[in-house]
Amino acid sequence: MPHMPASAALARFRIIDLTQVRAGPTACRQLSDWGADVIQVQMPDHMRGDDTLGGQDGSDYQYTHRNKRSITLNLKEPEGIAILKRLIASADVVVENFRPDVKFRLGIDYETLSKDHPGLVYASISGFGQSGPLAERPGFDQIAQGVSGLMSVTGKAGDGPMRVGIPIADLCAGIFAAQGVLVALLERDVSGKGQWIQTSLLESVIYMMDFQNSRWLIDGDIPTQAGNYHPTSIPTGVYKAKDGYMNIAVFGSKIWERFCDILGAPEWVTDERYKDKQGRSVNRDSINAEINRRLASQDRAYWVERFNAGGVACGLINDVKGVFEEPQVQHLGIVKDVVSLHHGPQKMVGQPMQLGRTPSTIVRSAPKRGEHSEEILKELGLEAAELASLKSKGVY
Repeated sequence: MPHMPASAALARFRIIDLTQVRAGPTACRQLSDWGADVIQVQMPDHMRGDDTLGGQDGSDYQYTHRNKRSITLNLKEPEGIAILKRLIASADVVVENFRPDVKFRLGIDYETLSKDHPGLVYASISGFGQSGPLAERPGFDQIAQGVSGLMSVTGKAGDGPMRVGIPIADLCAGIFAAQGVLVALLERDVSGKGQWIQTSLLESVIYMMDFQNSRWLIDGDIPTQAGNYHPTSIPTGVYKAKDGYMNIAVFGSKIWERFCDILGAPEWVTDERYKDKQGRSVNRDSINAEINRRLASQDRAYWVERFNAGGVACGLINDVKGVFEEPQVQHLGIVKDVVSLHHGPQKMVGQPMQLGRTPSTIVRSAPKRGEHSEEILKELGLEAAELASLKSKGVY
């Protein structure tokens, strides 16, 4: 079936998705979720290698490629490249995450395509950038986490570097690429011209290091691991009540006083070891031990109720199952229902932002490889005889 916009917001735009694995598909999912006609270009069945994301029937793949259409094209054949260029001529945006040299070899780089399509917005996602000493290296999420410094500030001191529990480099690179596409489309409304957007896993995670970067670049301090405790605000971190773990965040002297009062330790407010931020930093181990000792007298629900009533930020630490049992999460409606033609009813997390007039939804489950090939080729004007000839040659 033809394009089914998931939102009216970007329904006028067509995106050609030349990406694979996670960062690029994440960028294109951001655009498809807001209504863009995202056409995923994949290799034909007879040429594909191992499926990524757990295979096309896996939950990961289903989540990543929703709201898209799929066409197969053999880009090793001149006819496949010719069809791709026709497809690009009908589009506003191309997103790719080939190795930096591949697009030039195929003749589908920005400079080449923009000669005929000056309004084309072209987004490239790589591991380390399009040029420079590391540009040709394979780029994977955990490698970027390490090179960016993220693993040096994650985990418990003394336990060695620790990766983040999600593919944060891939996800951030994809989201930043989608943001870049939107900025370029807005600018095109003024200039009439497209442009080449470049981002990488490495740059994205460095940006997300945020205040840890500033601690070095401005203050000259090298941040280290602080485990589950905030590196500069004490006490803030993971604490253990009678029935399990919870997070508590105490920021500012007034909140510190309230916190002490709720814990039944008003004397800490004047205790030389704990009365100010510097003292709590020096004596963080003893204050944390004292907090845990007092928390152990009651369950988490008891403390969550009292801390929140007193304006002290705190919350449970859920497993993934617990997240979706949270009344607040259910109230927010972030879980969306979709019916897959291939797998039946599915539930997926939708976009984490709400637009009043043009909301995002999930209207189409992830397509099978090449599910919409003939539909899309017919939209380009190819006739039945030409389609049959291309199919017999393995072009799609």
